Amino acid sequence: MNKQPIIKRQPREATTADQTRAALVHAALKLFGRQGFHGTSTREIAAEAKANIGSIAYHFGGKEGLRAAAADYIVDTIQGIAGQALGGAQAAPPLDPEAAQAQLFAALERMVGFVVASPQAGEIVQFVLRELSHPTAALDRIYAGVFEPTHRRLCQIWEQATGEPAESEATKLTVFTMIGQVIYFRIGREAVMRRMGWRGIGNEEAAKVVAVTTGNLRAMLAARGPAAGRKGKS
Repeated sequence: MNKQPIIKRQPREATTADQTRAALVHAALKLFGRQGFHGTSTREIAAEAKANIGSIAYHFGGKEGLRAAAADYIVDTIQGIAGQALGGAQAAPPLDPEAAQAQLFAALERMVGFVVASPQAGEIVQFVLRELSHPTAALDRIYAGVFEPTHRRLCQIWEQATGEPAESEATKLTVFTMIGQVIYFRIGREAVMRRMGWRGIGNEEAAKVVAVTTGNLRAMLAARGPAAGRKGKS
C-alpha cells in the first residue's frame, strides 16, 4: 500500500487569529486617536474590527494591552520607513559631507511622502498627538522605538553634512525644526487644504510640499557655508 505524502497546512485558525488581531489593532489605532482611550469602549473597537468583544481580552489581555499593541504597530511601521531612508542608527558608517547632505534631502522627501500623502499616517499622527497631550506607557514605547533613535540618527547625519556636533543643542533644535515643518502639513491638513484651495492632498500636492521643504533645507545648509548648501540645487 503506497503511503500518501503528508502535506503540512497552515492551520486556518492561526490565519484567522492573525487577521482578527490586526483588525483590532487598526480599529484601536483609529478610535483611540479620534476619541481618546477613555472615550472609546471595547465594544466600539470590536464593532469597528468586526470581531467578537472577547477577542480583545484573548489577544491582548484587555484594552490597555491593545493600546500597547497599537503603539508597537506605530513603532514597527515608522522604523521600516525610517530604516530605508536613514539606515541603521547603530554602527552606521560615516558619510562624507556630500553623501550626508544627499541623505538629508532623501529623508525629507520620504518623510513628506509618508506623513503628508499617506492615508495611514493620519491615524498614526492622531494617535501620537493624543499620547503627547496625555502621556502614557504607550508614548514611552513610541519615544524609545521611534522618536529618540530617528531624531538621533538625523542629528548624526546633520553633523556629517555640516560638521556641527550631533548632540549639540543647536543641532537638536535644527532637526526638530526640519521634522516639524513636515508634521504641520498633517496636523494642519484641513487648514492647508482650505487656504491652498486643494480638495485633498495626494502625490501632486505632496510634490509641491517637497519642493518647499527641500528648499528650506537647502537654505539651512547654505547658511552653514557654500559647500554645505551646494547639494540639492536644481
